[in-house]
Amino acid sequence: MGEIRVDRIEQINTYYTCKETLERRMVMKGRKSGFRSETKEAYQEWRTGLKQTLSDLIGLQNMTPCPLRAETLEKVVIEDGITREKVIIEVEEDVWMPVYILIPEKVNEVPIPCFMAAPGHLGAGKYSVAGRREIPAVRDAIERFHYDYGLQMAKLGYVTFCPDCRGFGERREAALQQDTENAFLNSTCFHLAHMAEPLGQTVIGMCTWDLMRLIDYIQARGEWKCEKVGCLGFSGGGMQTLWAGAMDDRIGISIISGYMYGYRDSLLTLNGNCSCNYVPGLWMHADMGDIAALHAPAPMLIQSCREDDLAGHSGLQNVIEQLEIIRSAYRLQGLEDRIVHDVRPGGHCFHPECLAPFLAHAQKVYEGEL
Repeated sequence: MGEIRVDRIEQINTYYTCKETLERRMVMKGRKSGFRSETKEAYQEWRTGLKQTLSDLIGLQNMTPCPLRAETLEKVVIEDGITREKVIIEVEEDVWMPVYILIPEKVNEVPIPCFMAAPGHLGAGKYSVAGRREIPAVRDAIERFHYDYGLQMAKLGYVTFCPDCRGFGERREAALQQDTENAFLNSTCFHLAHMAEPLGQTVIGMCTWDLMRLIDYIQARGEWKCEKVGCLGFSGGGMQTLWAGAMDDRIGISIISGYMYGYRDSLLTLNGNCSCNYVPGLWMHADMGDIAALHAPAPMLIQSCREDDLAGHSGLQNVIEQLEIIRSAYRLQGLEDRIVHDVRPGGHCFHPECLAPFLAHAQKVYEGEL
């Protein structure tokens, strides 16, 4: 940066902005399709309608189906006897998704033995989620965010699928295809959004589609009993889990960490967030809690940190307001005990110590003990 000069510009004392007007508009006209049902029948009707609306908004109708093809590129044994496979899966014609599959030496014989672990930002996609600590930049990301939750799930006995979502890792677009640490850790969501939205698609729509295709692959592979699969993710991975669980009923357990708060504070007022968060027209119809309410009857863990600045100025209260929407939808069906809110100290970070207790709780649900 050069010397800061003020003598070459006109200094402006008053700015005439529109953020406050947009915030008022969101309060007055937003969330017109939000959850307000009072009977189970009304909930089902609302659920069907909102799922279709959201599907249209994120552009799932514009995705291109193709035959499910997969190729195994690598197979190695890592720590604790876990086998790590690397496969690539064709999710659309000529669009391929690399995935690390972590297979424990002894797979849990539980109702849902397979989990997808979606990556968040600043972790190089699947590399941090799958626990590639031998890569120094990845090791630092894991230390910062506890990003190796895919590996942690495998250590608990679950077959865990760690994909690169679009724009991450080996799926970065041209703008970040450099061998630098910054490019390696970051993502090209901004560039994807600029290309996709004028074509009626969105980044989150593409990511949701890809996770749905991953479920197709898991079930087609046929090695594990997978009528339902689980999904978890932190931050941007939590965003993917939120949407995938809302759109695909084959997701039977959801773990969303660092991504549950009202859109007004977290994405309108804090309007510098990653482009992958933004869906044209979304806020007119639903808030995050409404989208999460579509997960019912699946058990769901919401993990929040008290000082997470992504929640906005109201902090944890912004989370609790959305959680009440979710609880209301589950409560209407007598399923409120399937929602767990795990609150941790500190800032934006995943906390793996919640996994084993919640998974034991979810297993009881599926075994009919709850």
